Amino acid sequence: MNHTAISPQALSSQTEKPQKTNMREPRVTLVHGSGGKAMRDLIQNMFVNTFDNPLLATLEDQAVFPIQELLQHGNRLAFTTDSYVVHPLFFPGGNIGKLAVNGTVNDLAVSGARPLYLSCGMVMEEGLSMDTLAQVVDSMKQAADHAGVTIVTGDTKVVERGAADKLFINTAGIGVVPTDISISAQRAQPGDAIVTNGFIGDHGVAILLARNELALESHVESDTQPLHDLIARMLDVCPGIRSLRDATRGGVATVLNEFAVAAGVSMHLQESAMPIRESVRGACEILGLDPLYLANEGKLVAIVPQDRAQQLITVMRTHPAGEQSAIIGIVKESPRGTVLLSTTFGGTRIVDTLVGEQLPRIC
Repeated sequence: MNHTAISPQALSSQTEKPQKTNMREPRVTLVHGSGGKAMRDLIQNMFVNTFDNPLLATLEDQAVFPIQELLQHGNRLAFTTDSYVVHPLFFPGGNIGKLAVNGTVNDLAVSGARPLYLSCGMVMEEGLSMDTLAQVVDSMKQAADHAGVTIVTGDTKVVERGAADKLFINTAGIGVVPTDISISAQRAQPGDAIVTNGFIGDHGVAILLARNELALESHVESDTQPLHDLIARMLDVCPGIRSLRDATRGGVATVLNEFAVAAGVSMHLQESAMPIRESVRGACEILGLDPLYLANEGKLVAIVPQDRAQQLITVMRTHPAGEQSAIIGIVKESPRGTVLLSTTFGGTRIVDTLVGEQLPRIC
């Protein structure tokens, strides 16, 4: 592996082109958080005009939508929230805005829900470039359109210079769960197959390289993507999916440990079956990281009945978000609450819950 620094110029070329705004001020100031005309102009020009939907355009303190409209999709609401503090704001494959939308969409989708509505809370640091903010907001709009969700309400706050790292985003989401779907970490059973939808660890390595702190010549893009459509196809062919979760912070290892504890079973993984890019594997070997613990932003882990697993994999591989789907292990009865990995060297090791943080500020 060759070693060279990744320049900020090269990094910016891997992301979207800067957006131009019609704001008179080039940067966010404390006045934009004062509640006055400057704040109204920011909200109207930056958010309402970009997100552009009737529920947001009313500028009420809340979004109101008919319950009957929700009931068309199922009989239970799924509600989630998450905050995004990723550093840097832009990285190969996406930025904090795209991440915020996809992350909340996926948190809804892994319950089996159809994601419908999102909120958006922005905490902006004084001095943040308006062009940077516009680029993030535009990415959020594109990601929301791609996922078929609508950003219907939000909030903005401005803090003093040095009180935040440019921009933090909170998104909350509402979706509806169909009546015949029941997914829970507690439902995993001995004999079930463990499935994932593709290469793991991409997001964690992409963020690490984007920080330009290491002289590694490797191009890895974040896997940030919405998973709702893939999951809908999975449920069509296998409505009896037992457990499902997106493997974000803490990676695949953390998800499987949570499943094992919740269901009182043991997860047995095969290292040879694990889909990992060579560039990610190489970076992990150099840095002493374990891909099983690296963050993902477009990867899921599913526990499914063994007799449906191969059919499910075949269907998943026909979807762009599941082309590298694989069966990576099996659920066993014991040792309860434990994840074990059969290595390529013929040994077995415990994959424990992550202690500490491999990479901070990852999402």
